[in-house]
Amino acid sequence: MALLIYTLIHDADEWAETLAAQLPGLDIRVYPNIGDPGDIDMALVWKPPVGFLAGFPNLKFVHSFGAGVDGILADPKYPRHVPMARVVDAGLANGMAEYVVLHVLRFHRQVQAMQFNQRNKTWKWLPPVDASERTIGIMGMGALGAVAAKRLTDFGFQVVGWSRRLKAIDGVASFHGEDQLEGFLRHCNVLVCLLPLTPETTGIISRRTMSLLPRGAYIINAGRGGHVVEADLLHALDNDYLSGATLDVFAEEPLPEDHPFWTHPKVTVTPHNAADSIPSLVVPQIVENICRHREGKPLLRVVDLTVGY
Repeated sequence: MALLIYTLIHDADEWAETLAAQLPGLDIRVYPNIGDPGDIDMALVWKPPVGFLAGFPNLKFVHSFGAGVDGILADPKYPRHVPMARVVDAGLANGMAEYVVLHVLRFHRQVQAMQFNQRNKTWKWLPPVDASERTIGIMGMGALGAVAAKRLTDFGFQVVGWSRRLKAIDGVASFHGEDQLEGFLRHCNVLVCLLPLTPETTGIISRRTMSLLPRGAYIINAGRGGHVVEADLLHALDNDYLSGATLDVFAEEPLPEDHPFWTHPKVTVTPHNAADSIPSLVVPQIVENICRHREGKPLLRVVDLTVGY
């Protein structure tokens, strides 16, 4: 039996080489060199086309390249009897924490305003705000959100978190469920979205939810593009309700050349690289699941297909 690798954004050959080094003899097929579809019993994928995975009659399990699986579950033809595993990796969590801290500090230390003043050759003192007077709200307090929250508390920020279920994290005030979303949002000078994309979280950053934020709040979205209603965000920015936004993910990727986010003076665009899977760090847990599959043991980090993560 064989492992198929499908991705259009990762270096598939590098991943294949790293896997082969740890599992000599593993039959690895890199798309489009599939061979006989009946040979494929495992697949390592990122955003496969609709119906792609349903074309392998002996598929026994699917592994995502990263922590997110919405790009796989978006396929209505996904074979629901096939279990799916995802990456839960300290390297990903650290990378995401670095990204969040970077852009929170850019807002907190008024970097955008200083860059504007530099371009205009303006020497202007900007009054500081103590970190203890800023509240950073993180939507999504799983493996990624919890590490980011801890790093932010180390800087002295007030940190609050919101998730589907109650989470207990030292130094972080926890909100959970739809009933507590409004109370959570009213605290947030910076709103960070690290949620998984599910039917319940699609469009969660909308005109209604943004109106609950304090005026002048800043948004960082490193979850999924589908979390943000882009027209509503532009409206809030253009009407000076929000002070700015850093966006790593978008409804359409790559971001179209004519999209207003590219040139908007209050928007920072990054190319979906807040936290990348590094083969040397991630492959060991994929290998672990391959070995468990071969030995008939339960897979680890299995996705609950009913909730989407």
